[in-house]
Amino acid sequence: MDVVQLSRLQFGLTAMYHFLFVPLTLGLSVLLAIMESVYVMTGRTVWRDMVKFWGTLFGINFAMGVATGITMEFQFGTNWAYYAHYVGDIFGAPLAIEGLMAFFLEATFVGLFFFGWDRLSRVQHLVVTCLVALGTNLSALWILIANAWMQFPVGARFNLDTMRMEVVDFGAVVFNPVAQSKFVHTVSAGYVTGSIFVLAISAWYLLKGRHQALALRSMTVAASFGLASALSVVVLGDESGYTAGENQKMKIAAIEAMWETEPAPASLTIFGLPDQAARRTDYEIRIPWVLGLIATRSLDGEVSGIKNLVADAQARIRNGMLAYGAMQQLRDHPGDAAQRQIFDAHVGDLGYALLLKRHAPDVTDATDAQIEAAAWDTVPNVPVLFWSFRFMAGLGFFFIALFALSFWLAARRQLDRSRLYLWICLLALPTPWIAAELGWYVAEGGRQPWTIDGVLPTFLSASSVSAQSVWLSLAGFVLFYSTLAVVDAFLMIRTVRQGPAAAEPTPAAPRGRDFRLAE
Repeated sequence: MDVVQLSRLQFGLTAMYHFLFVPLTLGLSVLLAIMESVYVMTGRTVWRDMVKFWGTLFGINFAMGVATGITMEFQFGTNWAYYAHYVGDIFGAPLAIEGLMAFFLEATFVGLFFFGWDRLSRVQHLVVTCLVALGTNLSALWILIANAWMQFPVGARFNLDTMRMEVVDFGAVVFNPVAQSKFVHTVSAGYVTGSIFVLAISAWYLLKGRHQALALRSMTVAASFGLASALSVVVLGDESGYTAGENQKMKIAAIEAMWETEPAPASLTIFGLPDQAARRTDYEIRIPWVLGLIATRSLDGEVSGIKNLVADAQARIRNGMLAYGAMQQLRDHPGDAAQRQIFDAHVGDLGYALLLKRHAPDVTDATDAQIEAAAWDTVPNVPVLFWSFRFMAGLGFFFIALFALSFWLAARRQLDRSRLYLWICLLALPTPWIAAELGWYVAEGGRQPWTIDGVLPTFLSASSVSAQSVWLSLAGFVLFYSTLAVVDAFLMIRTVRQGPAAAEPTPAAPRGRDFRLAE
């Protein structure tokens, strides 16, 4: 493995490990605010015990997320130095705002949340809890604004004098349509994760006959909030599909393993065996019209196939070659008006010309075969994307079914009647993390071979370091994160086994129809 592959592996491992903690932090923060609101309204101490107990688990998860997130961000300077140089003016701004505005807000009020119970009034402490949830969501917002710019780079231009990308419209960066759809979809997935977590732990308590009053109330809250969140994930996922259909056509085509452009409206493939080498998909089972409606929201909008998009990429590579050649001339002769005109006309495709650096020693003299090879580089790993998306979507519909059943049982006050249902809830514990990791891979793997879509190829983004250095740091990260995983698992399991902070087990709540949410 070369430096680029090793750097990608390292960043992928650290990012996906960090993302184990992010969804639960998002979900639990809002659930804590809901539970404490009930405590403030009713004054029942069981709700205060719930907030403290789930808040302890939130605190453990939050600390682990901070530890893994900080080390991940350092890699932009250590492993991706050219990326940081080329787009740092744009990418760094949202991350800096996240640290200054959102993370400090979140961290400050997390401290008040834990140490302010006896120093603040009920309403004041509730405000603190709500601000913790707000800070958590703001952190996600600014990070996703930065990530969305990598998916759809708007509000920036290439500066020929500095040879870097620079911001020309920060408002366009902030209000990037990809950022909006990614934010609402991601936080909704986090809410589902938190709800499943509460549902599963509460189910374990009911199976053990422990802390039943707390468990039943927690499951009722998780069922209601989780159902709304799971439905939101599907609806907002449709919005993400439409946004990608507008701005990342190759990602949509790869997710669907759609090699040829179909007459509108395109059908949705629910099963198939993509063969990337043969450039076809075998044994397809399709639903007519669905993909066209999702990707274009029309009956006559065309969804381009992979082969057509590769042909478009070849045309953009040729245009980029003109921009690249003009750029070389202008560096030697800055006043050449003719070359400046050529460069300005084709600078939008300059990134595509950079794909040739993997195939041709001189970009401006690339052969037709080299141009075709570079164009096919724009196709990501189709089989992995195809199946990752389908497993993720299948889990999404499973969540809706589970929460709908939970909500129905909660309404009938029968959450603790079926041991089979409780076991399903318990065994569902890892599923939201599986769905979240698959979704993150679809978002990031579907962008390859670009670090910045259409602007900067991944293989040009890495630092000029030795492979041995990256191997050493990768081994260090694996060791460090493995240790954190053991510590996190130990703390979480110990806290769950101990249960709420009250010394005596909570008395069992009345079973069946006598159970009331506010009792």
